[in-house]
Amino acid sequence: MCRNIRTLFNFEPPATDDEVRAASLQFVRKLSGFAVPSKANQVAFDAAVDDVAVVARRLIDALVTTAEPKNREIEAARARARNAERYGRGA
Repeated sequence: MCRNIRTLFNFEPPATDDEVRAASLQFVRKLSGFAVPSKANQVAFDAAVDDVAVVARRLIDALVTTAEPKNREIEAARARARNAERYGRGA
C-alpha cells in the first residue's frame, strides 16, 4: 500500500509536486485504511491528501544538508539490485 512513499529529499532534480502528492496519497491511504474512500468520505479524504501534500512540500523545501544530492537513476539501480538479492533474479 505504501510503495509510493519514498525519500524525496536531496535528489537532483528535486522532487516534483506530483511525487509529493503521490506520497501524500499513499500516506492518507495508509492512515485511513482506504485504498479508495466511499463517497461519504471522499471530500475528507481529498482534503487530507491536499493538506499532507502542502505540509510535505514545506518540509522538503525547508530541510538542509551538506550531503551531495542523490541521483535518481543510481538510487533506482541500487534498489533493483537489493530487490534482486533479496527476492532472487526472477522477482
